[in-house]
Amino acid sequence: MIDIHCHILPGVDDGSTEVDASISMAKKAVESGITHVYATPHHLNEKYVNVKRDIIARVVKLSESFQQADIPLTIHLGQEVRIHRDLLTSLEKEEILTLDDKGRHMLLELPSGRVPTYTQDMIYELLLQGITPIIVHPERNKELLENPKRLFELVQEGALTQITSGSMIGNFGKRIQSFSKKIIDHNLAHFLATDAHNIGSRGFTLHEAYDTITKMYGIERTFYFKENAELLMKGQSPAIEKPAPFKKKILGIF
Repeated sequence: MIDIHCHILPGVDDGSTEVDASISMAKKAVESGITHVYATPHHLNEKYVNVKRDIIARVVKLSESFQQADIPLTIHLGQEVRIHRDLLTSLEKEEILTLDDKGRHMLLELPSGRVPTYTQDMIYELLLQGITPIIVHPERNKELLENPKRLFELVQEGALTQITSGSMIGNFGKRIQSFSKKIIDHNLAHFLATDAHNIGSRGFTLHEAYDTITKMYGIERTFYFKENAELLMKGQSPAIEKPAPFKKKILGIF
């Protein structure tokens, strides 16, 4: 399995605190069936700053640590970028790191409580530069939870989304779990990832989430998410199903 979003780099954000913790996380990831992880530290989320050159250097170093510890886990380049008005300038300054530094896909984080008014415009501008933003954990965004139509609009604009595995299995509560299912029901989810921060409450639950999805939707839906991660890793475009708009009566559920 491929995990496109986790915080395994040591000492850079609220994820792994040190190399030993990263090694423990890597062992847990392998035990759960994960073979590839993208190291995606927070960047400009009002607390942490992790620019492209620093992430690349740290990933090389951590990869060497995994090899020395004989851990069969391949670590890939990534970054969880908080949306901000100067994002395009940050790109020009070579501060932004796309997945595997291929210039094709970028993990984009929205503030947890809202969707900035310029979000749709930013998605459009990124797409013009050939970068497809993948909105991470939209199911945990308060505004999207209250108004799912906004998520439909962002996907219609060209953004992709990534659901957190813990959300699917209820680790963030029933309301977020229910919304995660609705996002999948409406073809608005394209990837599943752990967003792992540790080996405890925010660990590698990708296998459990896939089991849940298989039971609810069938093995084809699980294959869909797994294959999209594989396509992304190969630098290819993931499969995209036509999104279905939310009907007004659904809003009352949330």
